[in-house]
Amino acid sequence: MCGGYGMREFLTKEEKLEILKEYKENLEKEAKGVEERIKDLQKHN
Repeated sequence: MCGGYGMREFLTKEEKLEILKEYKENLEKEAKGVEERIKDLQKHN
C-alpha cells in the first residue's frame, strides 16, 4: 500500500479509505470466482 517505489509514505485518510474499498471489492470478486469454480468442479464429479 505504501512505502514502495513511486508511492508516497504518508497517505491521507481519504486515500487510505479508497485503497481499502478497492481492496475489499477485489476480495469480493475473488470470492465470487472461487465459488463459481467450486460449483463448476462439483458438476464434473
